[in-house]
Amino acid sequence: MLGNLLSFASSALSQDKGLAEKSAPGSTSSTQPATPLNGPTTNGVEKSFTIPEHSWQSPYASPPSVKRKYKADEALDDLPAMSYALQLFLESHMLEAEDFCHKNDQKKERLYFSTGFGLIQCVKALMSYADEDLLAGLAHTKQGNNIADAHRKKQAFLGSRVAGYVVSAIHSNPVTFIKSMTPVERHAELVYAESLFEKALLGVVYSGDWLAFIKEALNMRTTITIYQQLGQFLDAVDSEAQDRGEGPIDKSVDAHFRSGVYLGVGMSNLILSLMPGKLMALVELFGYHGDRKLGLEMLAKAGGWTKDSNEPLISAADEGIRRPVCDMVLMIFHLVISSFTFEGVDVSMARKILDWNLKRFPNGVCFLFAAGRLAMARSQPQLAIHYYTRAMESQSQYRNLHHISFWEMALAQFSLWDVKASMECWRDMEREATWSKAIYSYGLAVCLLHESEVQGDVEMKKQAAVLMKKVPELRQKIAGKSIPLEKLVARKARKFETQNGRLALAVLELSYIFQGITHAPRKVIVDKMLPEIAKLDAKLAAFRDNQKAYEGGSGGYWDDLCLARFLEGVCLRYVAYPDADAEYDPEEVLGISKEEAGKKAEQSFRAVFEHGPLIEYDHHIVYHAHYELGRLLACQGKTDDARREFELVISGKHLEVGASGKKGKYSLENALHVRTHAANDALYQRQL
Repeated sequence: MLGNLLSFASSALSQDKGLAEKSAPGSTSSTQPATPLNGPTTNGVEKSFTIPEHSWQSPYASPPSVKRKYKADEALDDLPAMSYALQLFLESHMLEAEDFCHKNDQKKERLYFSTGFGLIQCVKALMSYADEDLLAGLAHTKQGNNIADAHRKKQAFLGSRVAGYVVSAIHSNPVTFIKSMTPVERHAELVYAESLFEKALLGVVYSGDWLAFIKEALNMRTTITIYQQLGQFLDAVDSEAQDRGEGPIDKSVDAHFRSGVYLGVGMSNLILSLMPGKLMALVELFGYHGDRKLGLEMLAKAGGWTKDSNEPLISAADEGIRRPVCDMVLMIFHLVISSFTFEGVDVSMARKILDWNLKRFPNGVCFLFAAGRLAMARSQPQLAIHYYTRAMESQSQYRNLHHISFWEMALAQFSLWDVKASMECWRDMEREATWSKAIYSYGLAVCLLHESEVQGDVEMKKQAAVLMKKVPELRQKIAGKSIPLEKLVARKARKFETQNGRLALAVLELSYIFQGITHAPRKVIVDKMLPEIAKLDAKLAAFRDNQKAYEGGSGGYWDDLCLARFLEGVCLRYVAYPDADAEYDPEEVLGISKEEAGKKAEQSFRAVFEHGPLIEYDHHIVYHAHYELGRLLACQGKTDDARREFELVISGKHLEVGASGKKGKYSLENALHVRTHAANDALYQRQL
């Protein structure tokens, strides 16, 4: 789907020479300060403007002036300064951006400065996951939300507090009501929705119970309603401008407001479209529906991105303040969320957006992360590690951002089957990071376990055992619910103890869960991953006629056999049919043909179905095998057979029941259902 990755990587790497020029806060290659072409002007403040040479060059070479005395009706005069603050943040000068917002609004009374500062605190809280940061984030987002509410258009009468949350509960024609607002009031409505969303998100994460989830879900509903009405307003005024012959858009609506509406409507539709079927049915009862195509189109409109051009229609000088956020959401969808959905995914669009933003922010940590993700999508883990390393080197102010690099590098090292290097990343996360201590501890433990076997190091195995013992106690809850991945690693840790300190192919299984096999080069799969499975096969073969004596009678023969066959099937499937966006040499010699790899992969999956009823612990293997066989059959053009496998997974039938019967839900069940529904839908739309 993408163009040649090597040419992209070359162009991105060549920008390293210009890093020094971009390293100072707020610096650009433009020689004169400038203000946006269509941004609000500041009365009484002298400003100069020079059209940048390139579309990606920022108009700000120095901080725009900010009036000391604040008046609510002049709130939009702060937008140039807030655009500059966002530029600082995206250039990896996070503390400078935070300090700039704080110094210019120490009372936290300005519409954009108070909410901008609150957004930074929200990001910090979600990065650290620490209680004190979450509380600080909540306090600042609440303050920003209150300031936005104070700037909104006052209601005609005092309705109930609950009814007052939703404009449509009071006004039968919200478009007419929004038209009656001043520009400041319309911006306040937009900012109110944004800060309410941030507050709701932090509230769910901090409280961790269902009561808070329900409360914050109502706030989310209010946010979506406001976005819908602002979107209807934009549609109406744009249509009127078109009728007057002044279209295609109403030029009286400033780009900052427009980009905010595009962001809100786009994200709302995208989030709703990603909801699982049962939850979506509940949401639709309240009149909400997610249109993914519309959501992606709205987000792309903020930057003027089209499939026909590598350059956006809207330059950095002409953009609205939320345009970079829209760009980042698009990249997250195409490069991250694409791991469990298919509809609307366009990696080539992500590459165009990323290429342009890397020219603009060559040292921007967010875009370096995206570059790493793009490299992984192309099965280039070594290049991905290069970008994640650059992301760490680009800033040292927010240490928690380094943990994202460690996470991504740990998974990229899995794709290279460099378990020792991956282990060091897991060690850093286990020591410092706070998002999921259970997963970090388990990741480090299985790497230690693998290396203890490779190096014959008994001390490493003891360290792994200590970590495994802690894993079940480190689990957390969000909205009163356990995190599925943490439940899985807790089960695996308990299995480790039950089996007297043994787990078969634990690293390769974890690599599968985090798509390390998906993005591994085919040579790595053939030369390094498949031999690991062959070692286990040799051990299993010795006990084929006496399974009870396997591993000294600790059990797990059939679990290990099914895991070996499942992982073998997955590996061979990606040898035969690499991921659609993978960059590989079709002439490379692998020692196995495409046809043979595909045939053996199917045999491996069917072996899992044969022995599945004998599994003691890892029942989820059977369901994942049906999903992966469906993907293999789809690649082979056997659409009906593939659909049959997918429908088995989502049918709710117990596919692995043996004499012991069914024992509750299997690990990662909901996540697998989401992926299977997406694959089944893509099959109908001929996207798979």
